Amino acid sequence: MFVYFFTILLIYFAWKVRGYFSFNEPVNLSKSSTPLIKTSISIAFMSQAEIFNYLRRNAVQFNGSYVSRFFGMWNFHVCSAKDVEIVLGTSKHINKRNIYNFLHPFLKTGLLTSNGEKWHNRRRLLTPAFHFDVLKEYYEVFKEESDKLVLALREEAGKELNIVPISTQFTLNTICESAMGVKLSDLGNDGIVYRENIYKVGKLLFARLVRPWLRLNFLYSIMGYKKQLDEVLEPVLAFTESIIKRRRQNFVGDESPTVEIESNENIYFRAKKRKRYAMMDTLLQAERNGLIDEEGIIEETDTFTFEGHDTTSSAITFTLLLLAHHPEVQQKIFAEIREIQGTNAEMTMEDLSKMEYIDRVIKESLRIYPPVPFISRELSEDFIHDGFTQPKGSACNIHIYDIHRDPTAFPDPEKFDPDRFLPENCENRSNFAFIAFSAGMRNCIGQRFAMLELKTTLAKIITCFEIVRVTKRDEVVFLGDLVLRAKDPIKMKFLLRN
Repeated sequence: MFVYFFTILLIYFAWKVRGYFSFNEPVNLSKSSTPLIKTSISIAFMSQAEIFNYLRRNAVQFNGSYVSRFFGMWNFHVCSAKDVEIVLGTSKHINKRNIYNFLHPFLKTGLLTSNGEKWHNRRRLLTPAFHFDVLKEYYEVFKEESDKLVLALREEAGKELNIVPISTQFTLNTICESAMGVKLSDLGNDGIVYRENIYKVGKLLFARLVRPWLRLNFLYSIMGYKKQLDEVLEPVLAFTESIIKRRRQNFVGDESPTVEIESNENIYFRAKKRKRYAMMDTLLQAERNGLIDEEGIIEETDTFTFEGHDTTSSAITFTLLLLAHHPEVQQKIFAEIREIQGTNAEMTMEDLSKMEYIDRVIKESLRIYPPVPFISRELSEDFIHDGFTQPKGSACNIHIYDIHRDPTAFPDPEKFDPDRFLPENCENRSNFAFIAFSAGMRNCIGQRFAMLELKTTLAKIITCFEIVRVTKRDEVVFLGDLVLRAKDPIKMKFLLRN
């Protein structure tokens, strides 16, 4: 009986993956270099670090974009600034590739993973939650949480610290209190279980991405991966459900904002006298008005809790790493803060808006270390570029990490130089050369939120500390993951300023 079952399984598997075990032959679009040749099987069993480095080597060797075949499926890899504009600068190729379906057990079909009319409706619904006037309320949370972070760093001043768990704890606190309107302490935990399991989710999803046989639900289940993912997701989803429950209780008894719809297009909020506004209020009010159901609230809460803390934590971690290598940049930031803030005790949003050098430092950090190094789209029509035709439905993989290292847009790309983002240096550069927040119609809805949080945090830290390098840039080993993540701790010291 077992032999019979195993034979049927092999026949089924062979039929489903017929033609998959071909060579992966990346082809340079410039036709100027020798293609790398690796079998699909060898790639499928690479570690997270190996696959990250393999993709980087391809981009360097081909000096731009290339096409490849992986288990019988053709992929267009965009690695240059000039090529990415053709894809992101249009409303045609806006659907996420089907690999995002693997995120559905985690994020379902929220703003990040949905397509079509659902994505348009959710984008329109949530846009007001990131209006400039709303950011003013979020800023108060950013200041409070940054002050707590500074106090925590003071207690460890002069010691070698792994900044990763510190920055992750900070950003999770911040997204929960600002966007969700809930303090972690009110939930009876500090999110440690949530954060630990997010890392495990990334590993499990990575395995399914590079090993196509795991894309078959049948094999994914019998090989034990589904059970592992369900176990990991249980506390993750329970955490976000507790956030919704807590805010819903407060929202019912609060004098909430009213929704007005103008021409069925622009949805905005007129705030009454109430408690501090949170993005969650947008969702709960929309539920009252029949614009979203409970499942939709869960989808967006899962999406924004994850996206709003993990990507920002990555940005803070690697910005501090770069600053630890450049004390002269720290000093320039400190001088700018002193010049603008003067002797004022409180740093205002107006102060921050004047700090142009900090803004350039953050953008250059995001260029070198983009928190989301890779995104993928599905081509909505046949795509012809440099003589190669990619048929409708093909995968278009956009390697942000490599686009940001395009030497035609950023000479000496590994050099940390905030002046790349001076207005005069941006004039002749494509708007698609720097896409840390993606670009086009599906750009990051929370980019102003993230930039304000980053500027607030960085200004607070630099005001109080000098950052000293421990981990060197060339020691960092990156992993293929949902966000830019290092294999080992990122260590540095924080010395109190005189």
